Amino acid sequence: MRLFSGFFWIALIIAIWPAQASDLADPKPDMDNPRKIMLQLTSSDDSKVNSILYNAINIQKFYGMDNVQIAVIAYGQGVKALLKETSTVKDRIDSLLQYDVEFVACGNTLDTLGKRTEDLLPGVERVQAGIPEIVERKLNGWTYITP
Repeated sequence: MRLFSGFFWIALIIAIWPAQASDLADPKPDMDNPRKIMLQLTSSDDSKVNSILYNAINIQKFYGMDNVQIAVIAYGQGVKALLKETSTVKDRIDSLLQYDVEFVACGNTLDTLGKRTEDLLPGVERVQAGIPEIVERKLNGWTYITP
Protein backbone atom coordinates (compact mmCIF):
# COMPACT_ATOMS: atom_id res chain seq x y z
CA MET A 1 0.00 0.00 0.00
CA ARG A 2 2.80 2.38 0.88
CA LEU A 3 4.47 1.70 -2.49
CA PHE A 4 1.20 2.58 -4.26
CA SER A 5 0.96 5.80 -2.24
CA GLY A 6 4.49 6.80 -3.30
CA PHE A 7 3.69 6.18 -6.97
CA PHE A 8 0.49 8.20 -6.61
CA TRP A 9 2.38 11.25 -5.30
CA ILE A 10 5.07 10.99 -7.96
CA ALA A 11 2.42 10.75 -10.69
CA LEU A 12 0.55 13.71 -9.21
CA ILE A 13 3.69 15.87 -9.08
CA ILE A 14 4.57 15.01 -12.69
CA ALA A 15 1.00 15.80 -13.81
CA ILE A 16 0.90 19.25 -12.21
CA TRP A 17 4.54 20.26 -12.72
CA PRO A 18 4.66 23.09 -15.27
CA ALA A 19 5.98 22.22 -18.69
CA GLN A 20 9.44 23.52 -19.51
CA ALA A 21 9.13 26.73 -21.50
CA SER A 22 10.94 26.99 -24.81
CA ASP A 23 14.07 29.09 -24.80
CA LEU A 24 13.44 32.23 -26.83
CA ALA A 25 16.08 33.21 -29.35
CA ASP A 26 17.73 36.60 -29.13
CA PRO A 27 16.57 39.19 -29.64
CA LYS A 28 13.61 38.28 -27.45
CA PRO A 29 10.27 39.37 -28.89
CA ASP A 30 8.66 42.49 -27.49
CA MET A 31 6.33 45.27 -28.60
CA ASP A 32 9.09 46.98 -30.59
CA ASN A 33 10.46 43.77 -32.08
CA PRO A 34 7.63 41.23 -32.34
CA ARG A 35 7.93 37.83 -33.94
CA LYS A 36 6.31 37.90 -37.39
CA ILE A 37 4.64 34.64 -38.36
CA MET A 38 2.69 33.73 -41.50
CA LEU A 39 0.39 30.73 -41.61
CA GLN A 40 -0.48 29.29 -45.01
CA LEU A 41 -4.14 28.49 -45.69
CA THR A 42 -4.66 26.45 -48.87
CA SER A 43 -7.56 24.18 -47.95
CA SER A 44 -11.26 24.75 -47.51
CA ASP A 45 -11.59 21.57 -45.41
CA ASP A 46 -13.14 22.60 -42.09
CA SER A 47 -10.79 20.54 -39.94
CA LYS A 48 -7.70 21.97 -41.66
CA VAL A 49 -9.02 25.54 -41.51
CA ASN A 50 -9.87 25.17 -37.82
CA SER A 51 -6.44 23.69 -37.14
CA ILE A 52 -4.76 26.75 -38.65
CA LEU A 53 -6.99 29.07 -36.62
CA TYR A 54 -6.07 27.17 -33.45
CA ASN A 55 -2.40 27.46 -34.43
CA ALA A 56 -2.81 31.24 -34.62
CA ILE A 57 -4.39 31.30 -31.15
CA ASN A 58 -1.68 29.06 -29.67
CA ILE A 59 1.12 31.14 -31.17
CA GLN A 60 -0.42 34.31 -29.79
CA LYS A 61 -0.85 32.68 -26.36
CA PHE A 62 2.77 31.55 -26.34
CA TYR A 63 4.37 34.87 -27.26
CA GLY A 64 1.74 37.21 -25.85
CA MET A 65 -0.49 39.36 -28.00
CA ASP A 66 1.87 42.35 -28.02
CA ASN A 67 4.95 40.29 -28.90
CA VAL A 68 3.83 38.65 -32.15
CA GLN A 69 2.29 39.59 -35.48
CA ILE A 70 0.35 36.81 -37.17
CA ALA A 71 -0.87 36.78 -40.76
CA VAL A 72 -2.94 34.00 -42.32
CA ILE A 73 -2.23 34.05 -46.07
CA ALA A 74 -4.91 32.24 -48.09
CA TYR A 75 -4.66 31.15 -51.70
CA GLY A 76 -6.21 28.38 -53.76
CA GLN A 77 -9.04 26.58 -51.96
CA GLY A 78 -8.11 28.34 -48.70
CA VAL A 79 -9.67 31.57 -49.95
CA LYS A 80 -13.11 29.97 -49.63
CA ALA A 81 -12.76 30.13 -45.84
CA LEU A 82 -12.53 33.93 -46.17
CA LEU A 83 -15.57 34.45 -48.41
CA LYS A 84 -18.86 35.70 -46.96
CA GLU A 85 -20.94 33.10 -48.79
CA THR A 86 -18.82 30.00 -48.14
CA SER A 87 -16.98 30.55 -44.85
CA THR A 88 -17.93 28.17 -42.06
CA VAL A 89 -15.63 29.99 -39.62
CA LYS A 90 -16.88 33.58 -39.91
CA ASP A 91 -17.20 34.11 -36.17
CA ARG A 92 -13.75 32.70 -35.43
CA ILE A 93 -12.15 34.87 -38.10
CA ASP A 94 -13.97 37.93 -36.78
CA SER A 95 -12.77 37.11 -33.27
CA LEU A 96 -9.16 36.66 -34.39
CA LEU A 97 -9.31 39.95 -36.31
CA GLN A 98 -10.23 41.60 -32.99
CA TYR A 99 -6.97 40.19 -31.60
CA ASP A 100 -4.96 41.67 -34.50
CA VAL A 101 -4.52 38.47 -36.48
CA GLU A 102 -4.31 39.52 -40.12
CA PHE A 103 -6.12 37.62 -42.88
CA VAL A 104 -4.98 38.04 -46.48
CA ALA A 105 -6.66 36.62 -49.59
CA CYS A 106 -5.03 35.99 -52.95
CA GLY A 107 -6.51 38.22 -55.64
CA ASN A 108 -5.60 35.77 -58.41
CA THR A 109 -7.65 33.08 -56.68
CA LEU A 110 -10.54 35.51 -56.21
CA ASP A 111 -10.41 36.33 -59.93
CA THR A 112 -10.38 32.62 -60.82
CA LEU A 113 -13.43 32.09 -58.59
CA GLY A 114 -15.20 35.09 -60.13
CA LYS A 115 -15.21 36.88 -56.75
CA ARG A 116 -14.52 40.49 -55.82
CA THR A 117 -12.96 42.13 -52.80
CA GLU A 118 -16.48 42.91 -51.54
CA ASP A 119 -17.14 39.15 -51.34
CA LEU A 120 -14.52 38.76 -48.61
CA LEU A 121 -15.40 38.76 -44.92
CA PRO A 122 -15.07 42.20 -43.33
CA GLY A 123 -11.49 42.89 -42.29
CA VAL A 124 -9.88 40.47 -44.76
CA GLU A 125 -7.28 42.11 -47.00
CA ARG A 126 -6.77 41.36 -50.68
CA VAL A 127 -3.37 41.19 -52.35
CA GLN A 128 -2.76 40.60 -56.03
CA ALA A 129 -0.97 37.29 -55.55
CA GLY A 130 -0.76 35.12 -52.44
CA ILE A 131 2.51 33.30 -53.07
CA PRO A 132 4.50 36.45 -53.92
CA GLU A 133 3.01 38.02 -50.76
CA ILE A 134 4.52 35.15 -48.79
CA VAL A 135 7.87 35.51 -50.58
CA GLU A 136 8.07 39.26 -49.94
CA ARG A 137 7.09 38.95 -46.28
CA LYS A 138 9.64 36.17 -45.83
CA LEU A 139 12.33 38.43 -47.32
CA ASN A 140 11.20 41.09 -44.82
CA GLY A 141 11.79 38.84 -41.82
CA TRP A 142 8.52 36.94 -41.46
CA THR A 143 8.62 33.25 -40.53
CA TYR A 144 6.59 31.04 -42.86
CA ILE A 145 4.66 28.11 -41.37
CA THR A 146 2.82 25.55 -43.48
CA PRO A 147 0.65 23.62 -41.03
